[in-house]
Amino acid sequence: MNQIQLVTFDMAGTTVQDNDEVLACFLEAAKATGLEADKNTCNPMMGWSKKLVFETLWQKQIAKNSPNYSLKVEQSFAKFKEILENYYKTQSVRTTEGCLEIFSWLKSQGIKIALNTGFYREVTNIILNRLGWDQGLNQQYIGSNSSIIQASITPSEIYNNEGRPAPFMIQKAMYRLGIIDPQKVIYIGDTPSDLASGKNANCLLSLGVTNGTHTREELDKYDHDGLLNSLSDLKDIVSQL
Repeated sequence: MNQIQLVTFDMAGTTVQDNDEVLACFLEAAKATGLEADKNTCNPMMGWSKKLVFETLWQKQIAKNSPNYSLKVEQSFAKFKEILENYYKTQSVRTTEGCLEIFSWLKSQGIKIALNTGFYREVTNIILNRLGWDQGLNQQYIGSNSSIIQASITPSEIYNNEGRPAPFMIQKAMYRLGIIDPQKVIYIGDTPSDLASGKNANCLLSLGVTNGTHTREELDKYDHDGLLNSLSDLKDIVSQL
């Protein structure tokens, strides 16, 4: 084994089941606030910081220099947060196939687990709490070797809320966990921006799962180090390093 020290996972679509519920929340918020959006436009941006998606869509519709631009962005984002938080508070939250098993196996190998996401901190905390993954995390959302996960990073903790495809969330997890070499880190997600963030962080492997929000055919168009049917396939990959 290549002494992997950390595997960083995306959340929705990778470790948390997402059958287009997040996309549906986006489209509902867009419709309620007069923003033109559809699945084909939004889906490629699903791994981004959620506010950035609304900024991008409103720029296309009315341009960034419009006097109403900032207000429109805030209205759409506020509506989205209302819808999304209500969804995760009231609907079932389930892990993806193989997730808990791979978490347990990584822990048995002494490999740390970090989660990052395009979600802002408040909704991330709802999901972590619903799954019990917040147990043992301190005020900086860092855990111990005995906690289920060792780090949770969101765009809310990054300067200017910059999420993917920038490498900063991966790098912050590394910093908080005392890991220096990105070649000891694997990143895995289900969107093009996930794959790009792993590459931008110079991780040893940037992997995609194809049972999330994007198909194998959709992800294969982007630079990656492997596409998995589910997280269950990760054990063999790590074991062969």
